[in-house]
Amino acid sequence: MNEPVRAILIELEGAAVPMAFVTGTLMPLAQARLGAFIAEHASDPDVEDALEETGRLLGGFDLKLEEAEALLLRWMKQNRKATPLKTIQGLIWRESYAAGAIKSELYPDVAESLGSWAASGRRLFVYSSNSRLAQQLMLGHGAWGDLTRLFEDFFDTSIGQKIEPASYRAICERLDLPSETVLALSGDGEELDAAQSAGLATTLIAREGPADSRHTVCPDFASLNLGS
Repeated sequence: MNEPVRAILIELEGAAVPMAFVTGTLMPLAQARLGAFIAEHASDPDVEDALEETGRLLGGFDLKLEEAEALLLRWMKQNRKATPLKTIQGLIWRESYAAGAIKSELYPDVAESLGSWAASGRRLFVYSSNSRLAQQLMLGHGAWGDLTRLFEDFFDTSIGQKIEPASYRAICERLDLPSETVLALSGDGEELDAAQSAGLATTLIAREGPADSRHTVCPDFASLNLGS
C-alpha cells in the first residue's frame, strides 16, 4: 500500500462472516419463508417496490405473486445478486432477528479489528451483495454487541454490481476520497480485480487457507498491516 489507508471497504460474507452461517442459516431461512412472507407483506411499500423491480428486471412484466415467488426462488438457487431479491431476503431476516430466532456469527478476530481500525481514525464501510438492511442485521445482532456504530455507511448492489469497476469508482466519489487511499477487503478475487481496476488498494482475506492471488493475501483481519 503506497498511500496511507484512510478508509476500508469491507465485504462481509466470507471475509468477516463465515460462509457457513450465510449458506447454512440465512439462505435456507429466506428460501423457506419467501412465499409466505410475500403473501403476508405484498402491500408493504418495501416489498411492493421489490416485486415491481423484479418484474422490470424480467422485461417489464406485471407479475402475479406466485410468479414473482417462483422467479425469486430460481434466482436464489442460481445465487443471483439481484437487488429486489436481496431486499426481500433482508426483510425476512429482520423478522427472524427481531423474534430472536437467529443470531449472527463473525470470525473471532473481526470485532476487535474493526474497533482498532475505527479507533485509529480509519473510516469503515461495507460493500456487500446483500442489502444495506441485511448488512446492518449481521453486524448488529451477535455476542459482540452492535458493531454498526463503527461504520460510516453501507453499500449494496443499488450502487452497482461488485464485479464492475464503475461500482467502486462511484463509492469513492461518495466517500470523497482518492481511490488509492481506500482499501477493499474481500474473499472474492474477481471482486478485488474490479476494485483494483478502479484504483483501490486490495487485500484478499483467505479464511480457508493459503491462496494464489494477484492481490495481497492475509489469512484474517488481525494479520492485516495497515501501516501508520
